Amino acid sequence: MMKVRQKSSWDEAEIADYLKKTVIPMRIAITDGDFPTICSLWFDYDPVQGVLICATHARSQIARLIAKNPRCAFEIASNTPPYCGVRGKAMIEVDAAAAAQSLPRLITRYMGDTNAGLGKWLMSRVDEELELRLKPVWISAWDYGQRMEPVKPA
Repeated sequence: MMKVRQKSSWDEAEIADYLKKTVIPMRIAITDGDFPTICSLWFDYDPVQGVLICATHARSQIARLIAKNPRCAFEIASNTPPYCGVRGKAMIEVDAAAAAQSLPRLITRYMGDTNAGLGKWLMSRVDEELELRLKPVWISAWDYGQRMEPVKPA
């Protein structure tokens, strides 16, 4: 069960539906001590556990920062109107063994079979990947769709 902010534009079911059907990278922000670092990652949503699942290389900067501080902020929103999306704060759990199951799901979700070369390359180093499980502390949605309805010509 998600802890949805009271002022969220969508309820839990609407947020879950958005997370299941939206296939754009998630922006994740993690502090490096002085300044936040933002990274875009492919994600999948596990509705049973209410977590967002990502993968990253074990030697990536984001992996190093998570090892120091597992708290993050995240956003899943497109850059095209009508502007809407989901954001929140989460704790991140890292699981190296689970990457063997999550990475193929992420590749299929984002690429299907349209870029076999990249998918094969990513899978060739799956033993160096980490699964990131973002457990939202809170989550909220915004939707400017009604405010942005196009004006019909006279």
